Amino acid sequence: MLSSPGEITRILSKARHLEDLSSLMPLIYAELHRIARHHFRLEQGGHTLQPTALVHEAFLRLMKPSKRRCYYPNRAYFFAAASLAMRRVLVEHARRKRSKKRGGDWQRVDLESVQASGQEDMTDFLALDEALRRLEALDPQLARIVELRFFGHLTVAETAAVLGMGESTIRAHWALAKTWLHREIQG
Repeated sequence: MLSSPGEITRILSKARHLEDLSSLMPLIYAELHRIARHHFRLEQGGHTLQPTALVHEAFLRLMKPSKRRCYYPNRAYFFAAASLAMRRVLVEHARRKRSKKRGGDWQRVDLESVQASGQEDMTDFLALDEALRRLEALDPQLARIVELRFFGHLTVAETAAVLGMGESTIRAHWALAKTWLHREIQG
C-alpha cells in the first residue's frame, strides 16, 4: 500500500503511545524494506539474515513495550530511527557471526567510494561501527549526521530538519565526517 509522506507524518503526530502506531506498518512496510535492501547492498554476500527479517526485527525494537510514549514527531524521525534499529541488528548479527569462538576476523572498510549522494558501498558494518563510536566520543553531532545520512538514508534536507540545523551546515559536517571516518578506517 502506497501512502504519502504527509499521511505517515499525520499518523505519527497523532500517536501519543506506541500502541497508536500499530496501524502504521502496512503504510510504511515498502519503505522499510527499501531501507533494509540498502543495508544489505552494503554487506558481504552470503548473509544469513534476510531483508524481511531485518525489517520485522527493527520494527519490533521500535515498538518495545518498555517504551511507553511515542517519540516520532514526523516521517523523517521515524525512518531514521527504523534505519538505526536495522543498523544495530546487523552489527549485532555480524558480531555474533565473527566472534572468536566462530573464528571470524574483522575486515577493514574501504571508504574510497563514499559519495555525498548517500550511495555508499560499505562491506563491513563492524569496522564502520567501531569508527563511528570513536567519532561519537569526539563529536556526537558529527556521528549523528553520519547515522542519519548513511544509515538512515535521509536527504540533507531531512537530516537538517531532524537536527534543527541548516542544510549547508549539514553538507559541511557530512563532508568532514566522511573524511574523518575514511582516515580512521584506513589507519
